[in-house]
Amino acid sequence: MSLLDETVEVPRRTMTLFFLVDTSGSMDGKKIGAVNESIQEVLPMIRDISATNPDAEINVAALQFSTGTSWVYDEPKSADEFEWMDVSADGLTCLGEACEELSGKLSKNGFMKSASGSYAPAIILLSDGEPTDDFDSGLSKLEENKWFKHAIKIAIAIGDDANKAKLAQFTGTSEAVFTVHNIDALKKMIRIVVVTSSQVGSQSSAAGESTKQQQVIEQVQDAQKEEIKPDEPAPGTNNYDDWD
Repeated sequence: MSLLDETVEVPRRTMTLFFLVDTSGSMDGKKIGAVNESIQEVLPMIRDISATNPDAEINVAALQFSTGTSWVYDEPKSADEFEWMDVSADGLTCLGEACEELSGKLSKNGFMKSASGSYAPAIILLSDGEPTDDFDSGLSKLEENKWFKHAIKIAIAIGDDANKAKLAQFTGTSEAVFTVHNIDALKKMIRIVVVTSSQVGSQSSAAGESTKQQQVIEQVQDAQKEEIKPDEPAPGTNNYDDWD
């Protein structure tokens, strides 16, 4: 058998999809229920994207934060192995601590052990409130992280009480913050953002293309126009939120 007859399988790169989920007390009830349900429903889509992508396989990691932080698993799982475990909501909103925890894992000593074989991660932040700790200090440390600098960063603001200015600091641009005002819109937005980030983040980029984050922003904006109807305030009010 000649060398030409041998098939050499080139290992695929990896792309890690991070969920950062606000599990503070204000998320209790239908909000956290919708988050749990939506992530469960989108996982088969992530698995399909990973299985059919010749460039990279997708790993998944999830960090919940309230009064403190905790990872759903101690390390990223492949899309096939990752199973979402429903989270409950209680406590404060320690987003600054979550930033520091994420920064520690975005390293060779953390979750990014195969640096040369990895695409930059996609990070999806879901929050409905105001950070209650030193967010600016935590974010400042995270912004020094090279993986974070090149990551796709998208935030879903769950309702008008979410501090969208802080979320824009996290993502680097207000364009990457998408606000939802009801359960139906929240579920659709999670699916759109997760699927789009998984597709774009796990593929190689051609020279001259816009950044992966900008590609995701534009595709999510287009899908939002098609799938999520414009919000209307409750009768007699300027309040767009409806979580009943």
